[in-house]
Amino acid sequence: MTVPIPIEQADLEFDNGTFDSAAFAANALSSWQALAGVIDHTLLEPDATRSQVERLCDEAIRYRFACAIITPVWASTAVGVLSGTGIPVGAVIGFPFGASLVSTLRQEAAALALLGARELDMVIPIGQLKSGNHQAVHHTIHAAVTVAHHHGALLKVILETSLLNMEEKLRGAEIAIQAGADFIKTSTGFRSGATPADVALMRGVAGGRCGVKASGGIHTLAAVKALLEAGANRIGASASVAIVRELGAE
Repeated sequence: MTVPIPIEQADLEFDNGTFDSAAFAANALSSWQALAGVIDHTLLEPDATRSQVERLCDEAIRYRFACAIITPVWASTAVGVLSGTGIPVGAVIGFPFGASLVSTLRQEAAALALLGARELDMVIPIGQLKSGNHQAVHHTIHAAVTVAHHHGALLKVILETSLLNMEEKLRGAEIAIQAGADFIKTSTGFRSGATPADVALMRGVAGGRCGVKASGGIHTLAAVKALLEAGANRIGASASVAIVRELGAE
């Protein structure tokens, strides 16, 4: 059994295996269908309506996006629309502040997984990370990971990079990976969004150990290309349809 490195002792020089960003980007950009397969089609606005959620799901089916991501209140609606289509439903937890109790995160993750969500995006406990309480950060993420994986769901951890300094980004990414995250992710989209520099930094920590998702402020094919080439292997966007249409989708 592998014993995790104590968080306070974890070296910031990591041996992470490899991930070929250039090859992945070239493949993802080879057709609009390939690109759609790495995009999470997202609707997280607080005023989103049932009809908007249903349209999001219909678009996810039409273009075969990787996932349809919604807020928890719309999970059952999205699961109903997407049932039998092969498109998974994703939902956010501890969103958008990363300030939930661990017990709340567990309950939210379990409830959403039981409703049929297969991907969960949680916000790292930002204040705890910035306070240097790394064990609490690890415990929080691991608790959510354990519930998600028990129910067969993936867990992505949002760092909210615009609020972190360089060391906090490195430390937060490593803690999330050690805690079992399937992806580390740049942003909620409610603050400054993804940058190629942050994605490259996160991929440098992750190597081939987990996925890297870029999200927040991504509206064009050119932006997606830069983020994929920097090391992302998943993109979160609300402008997904416009982006794949730039590559030829109708």
